[in-house]
Amino acid sequence: MQTMTHTSIFAHEARIDALVDQMTLAEKIGQMTQAEKNSITPADVITYSIGSVLSGGGGNPPENNPQEWAAMVRAYLEAGQQTRLAIPLIYGVDGVHGHNNVQGAVVFPHNIGLGAANDADLVERIGEVAAREMLATHVRWTFAPAVSVPHDIRWGRTYEGFSEDTDVVIPLALAFARGLEKGQRVLHSYKHFVADGGTTWGTTRTYPWEDGGNWQAATGGFKIDQGNTMLDEAALRQVHLRPYVEAVKAGALNIMVSFSSWNGLKMHEHRYLLTDVLKGEYGFPGFLVSDWKGIDQIAASHYDCVVRSINAGMDMVMVPYDFKRFISTLTEAVQKGDIPMTRIDDAVRRILRVKFALGLFDTPFGDETLLSEVGSPAHRALAREAVRQAAVLLKNEGETLPLSKSVPSILVAGSAADDVGMQCGGWTISWQGGSKADGVMPLGTSVLEAVRQTVAPGTAVHFNASADFATDVTAEIGIAVIGEAPYAEGFGDNAHPSLTAYDIAVLTKLRERCSKVVAVLVSGRPLVITNELPLIDALVAAWWFGSEALGVTDVVFGDYPFTGKLPHSWPRAIDQVPLANLKASSDAPLWPFGYGL
Repeated sequence: MQTMTHTSIFAHEARIDALVDQMTLAEKIGQMTQAEKNSITPADVITYSIGSVLSGGGGNPPENNPQEWAAMVRAYLEAGQQTRLAIPLIYGVDGVHGHNNVQGAVVFPHNIGLGAANDADLVERIGEVAAREMLATHVRWTFAPAVSVPHDIRWGRTYEGFSEDTDVVIPLALAFARGLEKGQRVLHSYKHFVADGGTTWGTTRTYPWEDGGNWQAATGGFKIDQGNTMLDEAALRQVHLRPYVEAVKAGALNIMVSFSSWNGLKMHEHRYLLTDVLKGEYGFPGFLVSDWKGIDQIAASHYDCVVRSINAGMDMVMVPYDFKRFISTLTEAVQKGDIPMTRIDDAVRRILRVKFALGLFDTPFGDETLLSEVGSPAHRALAREAVRQAAVLLKNEGETLPLSKSVPSILVAGSAADDVGMQCGGWTISWQGGSKADGVMPLGTSVLEAVRQTVAPGTAVHFNASADFATDVTAEIGIAVIGEAPYAEGFGDNAHPSLTAYDIAVLTKLRERCSKVVAVLVSGRPLVITNELPLIDALVAAWWFGSEALGVTDVVFGDYPFTGKLPHSWPRAIDQVPLANLKASSDAPLWPFGYGL
């Protein structure tokens, strides 16, 4: 399927004009409103002519399975069909590595792993499978792909970007979008506009008028997420704006605006970049959506937040809790003349243009016949392929790898060895993701299970997470599956990304019992591990790779060669972070960008 051209995007302008002429102010403002499903009922959708409902990370039905998801979303879509003008509602999710909120869906590697694989065809096929699993539950919009260009691995969203290199990011993001477009289209949302990956450590602000307990309001622990990007415009354009230029050329219909600021001005009120550059200079024809409560960071007054963001060019606002307050505030601002009616009509036209382009007026629902495909063997096989392509071999002393499947015994240990939730990372079942101990247990295969399925029948596999084996238990090979516990957004901001004391102890204990130690690093970013390297014979960066650990054993045991290359420079020490420090350092990185044995 060819990417939609701007010509076809504008194919329904006469129908849009006719609709806008019929719409009341209330109906127009309803279209500009996106509420979270826990804060709105299907009846409210009818009353307020709501344009979109979303599930935030973890916004699941009480019984989390594909069938209940389909029923939940369908109820909101049916309500949209009962509004006066039957303008279809579009339902959105954070499907950032598969339909990852749904128990039973396939969970793919996060973007950092796909950046290591650097295979646009693979990423396009992943987009296609993700779209089919979303369509099964009537979801027609995912807030992905991130086209962030992360330049500081301390950032808690590093893993959401494909690479530190813009030239790696662009083709992979466009490939994911093409996959989502195949067949019955799923709307993709390029995010976060702009330079969310270029913020400076220590510049995140908290807002006294914001409830810090609210989901996604910055807290004192946020140090770089939602912070300030300090760059001149030439650098902004060269590094961070280029993905959006290419996205618009490829037919982008939706872009999500960043929490962050550029040189001190919040993106949610940045008229120059939102309207003059993106819509004017680049000719973006679709609509802009705010991030979760993002407009509320502009000012203490909600009225000022609404006026400044809408006038800057925001078209749809992810409210997400108190949608009635937003609607009444926007109505008041229009009636007072603080927001011109032309701005409202432009926003509504853009939203309707996208809904027509997606075919929602003809086919407002998804396709429940696809429910049998959710989590299917074919989809899991693709995820397994992605895992093995994403794995990067960083060290292999004495040709430790590939391992023989018929060694007498193997010791397996580490915090992530038998934990599918941990290997999937953030944005999995719940917003922050979680481990088995947290009750986050996506359907999939752990590394321990994969090892057991891979080795010969006569090989003894001994497992103890903390490597506290009985005194007489030794082995030629020890496998340590170690890394980061899941996190999302600013909760992952970390001044010193490194191994935990627990995992260092695991390496030390295995070193004492095994001739060779293989470390599989499960993380959302490079970690500073220089001091631990002497404990390790072979090191594999597997990233947060998702639900299919057989992709790890595919390469560790030699059924497939390692092909992954680092999408980020790997710092030798924390003083080489951020990337600008590494480039200025007299010492080489531990491993350079693009490295992989």
